[in-house]
Amino acid sequence: MTDVLVVGGGPAGLSAALFTAKNGLDTVVYDTDETWLHSAHLFNYLGIESKDGEAFLEDAREQVEGFGVDRRDGEVTGVQQSDGGFIATTEDGETEATYLVLATGTDRSLAEELGCTFDGDVVDVTVSMETSVDGAYATGAMVRDQEWQAIISAGDGGAAALDILSKEEGEHFHDFDTPDDAE
Repeated sequence: MTDVLVVGGGPAGLSAALFTAKNGLDTVVYDTDETWLHSAHLFNYLGIESKDGEAFLEDAREQVEGFGVDRRDGEVTGVQQSDGGFIATTEDGETEATYLVLATGTDRSLAEELGCTFDGDVVDVTVSMETSVDGAYATGAMVRDQEWQAIISAGDGGAAALDILSKEEGEHFHDFDTPDDAE
């Protein structure tokens, strides 16, 4: 069993994985490699003057893997709640996790299967991206009607991760590094 299971390897999913793994939670990401970043060029991402989406994605993957994220190629075909959290089904079997972060773009089918509440066509979430299913989070385009930007999605993933880390700590968690504690 892993601590955090992320479904989706775009900006939202990788951001969530970065925060959780960096702070000591075992994190698995399932990635179908179908992110919109493959056809993007980033001019509007804070801190990046100009970068091809493919290059950004390569850097993001390297960064999360450097923090110990177990990134797996493959599609999650089903999710369900279990006594300890969630079970995700793939063609290779099942993965169980305490927390689930859905970052599947506009594909909301797993959220629907899980029984998450919707607001119209989008998944209804709190400001921390938690769905109506305790411990399950939805991020990015699945929670927004049209505001689909890499930087917004990455923020959604970060918000979900900080909520998970806060639950684990039992108090508000802040991921804030200073030059003295950075490697």
